[in-house]
Amino acid sequence: MARTAYDIVIRPIITEQSMEDLDIKKYAFEVAKDANKIEIKKAIEEIFDVTVIKVTTTTVHGKRKRQGAYPEGRTASWKKAVVKLSADSKSIEIFEGMA
Repeated sequence: MARTAYDIVIRPIITEQSMEDLDIKKYAFEVAKDANKIEIKKAIEEIFDVTVIKVTTTTVHGKRKRQGAYPEGRTASWKKAVVKLSADSKSIEIFEGMA
């Protein structure tokens, strides 16, 4: 079964740091844990109709959490991708109006 672009890109990441990178055309997304940089690049270009020149990825490990005295667990680990768009590429609309 082939994955679609929407299976690879899960959600945009809207944080203070990611908003500061908008002026240099860097956008952050949560992506599928098993997606590689080539798949991420193709998915972003297909969904938003932009030109991606660089993709950096990192795995964000889950934090230890507890509620009450004994039950201790972890939040889920996930993968983050930061994509850099070319200078002549249009911006991604979902990030506009957030900054």
